[in-house]
Amino acid sequence: MTDRSWRAQARTLVLWSSLTSFALFAAAAAIAWSWRDDLPDPIASHWGTKAGAPDGFGSLSSLILGDTVLVVLLCALFSAIAWFWGVSAISRRMVAASNVWAGGFSASLLLFMVGPQRGLPDATQATLPGWAVAAAILLPLVPAVVAALLVRRDPPSPSTAPVAADAPRIALADGERAVWIRRADGGPGLIVGAIVMIAITLLVVWLRQWALLAVPVLLAAVFVATFAYTVRVDATGLTVRSLIGWPGTHVAADEVERASVTEVHPLRQFGGFGWRVGRGGRVGVVLRSGDGLLVEQSGGRSLVVTVDDAATGAALLNTLADRTHR
Repeated sequence: MTDRSWRAQARTLVLWSSLTSFALFAAAAAIAWSWRDDLPDPIASHWGTKAGAPDGFGSLSSLILGDTVLVVLLCALFSAIAWFWGVSAISRRMVAASNVWAGGFSASLLLFMVGPQRGLPDATQATLPGWAVAAAILLPLVPAVVAALLVRRDPPSPSTAPVAADAPRIALADGERAVWIRRADGGPGLIVGAIVMIAITLLVVWLRQWALLAVPVLLAAVFVATFAYTVRVDATGLTVRSLIGWPGTHVAADEVERASVTEVHPLRQFGGFGWRVGRGGRVGVVLRSGDGLLVEQSGGRSLVVTVDDAATGAALLNTLADRTHR
C-alpha cells in the first residue's frame, strides 16, 4: 500500500467514524432536550458513593455541552492516530471502533442519567440505576465492532526488494522445513489488570450496585483475549493469535523486508500494555518490557511482539521470507 493510498483511507475513516460518533450523541442529546419541560431545574449531573445520592447539579444545556466537548476531544485524539499513523489496517480499525464507541458511550450515559429524572420535583431525589454505567460501557461495543469490521483489510503487498542482506538468518538446506512457536504472556499487564478488577469488584460490593459486576467481568474477558498469545513463524510468515482465537494478525512471508530484535519500552513507546499503536504507526502486541520481535513490512508497516527467544524467530522469518524472492 502506498503512502497516498493509506492516507486517503485514513482520512475517509476519520470522517465517517467521527460523523457516526457525533450522530449517536446528537440523537441522544435531542431526545434529552425534548424532555426538558419534564425535568427539574437544575438536574442532577453527578452521583457520589454515599447511598447513590447525587452530589453535583447543573442545567441540562451545560450537561449536554460538557458531553459534546468530551466526544469531540476523544474523537480528535483517536482520529489523530489514524490521520498521522494509520498505515496499517489494524490501526485504522482500532480508531474506527474507538470513535464510534466514544459517541455511543456518551449518548447512552446521557440518557441513563437524564431519563430517570423526568417528573421529579427536585433533582436531589434522582437516582442513577446501578446498571446504567455497565450498560453505557457495553452497549456501544456493538456499533464499535461493526465499525471495525467495515474497515478494509490491507491488500496483499509483496515486497519488491529482497530481505535486507545484513538481517540475521538461520542455515536451512533447500527444501528443509522449520517452525518456531512461542507463548507470549503479559506479566505486568495481567498484574495491573487483576488489581483493577479486584478494586472494581470491591467497590461494587461496597456500593451494592450488583449490575456493575458486568464491568470487571468484561475486563476479565478483555485481559484473557489480549494478554496471552501464540506466536508462530513458518513458511507462510508470522502469525500472532490470542489463546482464545481473537484478536490476531498475520504477516505474509513475501511482505517481510526485515525481522530483527528490538528493545521494547511499553509506556514510552506505546503508552501502555496490550494491543497498541505506537509512534509512526507501529503496531505492538506489547505484554512486557524487554526484547521484542520487530517485523518491518512492505508499505512502511511494522509489527512488534514482545516474546522470548525473539532472535531465533527473527532469523527464521528472514530465512523463510528469502525463499519467497527466489
